[in-house]
Amino acid sequence: MDYYIRTRGDLERMIAEVGIVPFFRNRVPGWSVEEHIDRAVWFTDQDGPWEWKGPLAFEKKCAYGKLIRNKTAFVSLDCFPDLANWRRDGYDFDARLDEGLVSRREKLLMEWLCAHPCSLSSEAKRGCGFSEGYDTVLTRLEMQTYVLNADFRYSVDRHGRPYGWGSAVLCAADDWLDADQLAAPAGRAPAESFERLFDRLRAAMPEADEAALRRELR
Repeated sequence: MDYYIRTRGDLERMIAEVGIVPFFRNRVPGWSVEEHIDRAVWFTDQDGPWEWKGPLAFEKKCAYGKLIRNKTAFVSLDCFPDLANWRRDGYDFDARLDEGLVSRREKLLMEWLCAHPCSLSSEAKRGCGFSEGYDTVLTRLEMQTYVLNADFRYSVDRHGRPYGWGSAVLCAADDWLDADQLAAPAGRAPAESFERLFDRLRAAMPEADEAALRRELR
């Protein structure tokens, strides 16, 4: 892939064209923000992808969360319905709950987020009633596409300038996105959604190892 990310607009274009873009290097060379970013905006005083990820998620330019191999990734909104269809295996959360496929802690966290949309992760951790294993449960729900990062909030210094890594703002995906940004067309099987995503990525990265790309996408 031939991308050079110097501005937020450059990153938006890559997400829109590729469809799914992991933040960090992975087993598919060239498939990450990290590998295409201008080093002048990577861990510097200038705004870069660390600062852009919150507005991109909040403005619903894409979906953002731990969506690829338990690591953060940007997903275009035209790809997200197929990703959700594949990862959820056709179940919405209530149906998964009815089938006994949800752990008690997953249920507690989802109940909290549905009752308190756009909560800081730290608030959700306190509010859902458990802390041991919280990060694991949250990651599992993000990988299943039931939870997304809706924004990031930062501490502010005495001059009013934000600083630090920022705290994730979490929201149930079904509350955060519109129905047409969530649901694959009726009748599309999860396996078909997977192949559509794979074909989209292969078109963007024809040089990528097919087996490695399938492993990362799963």
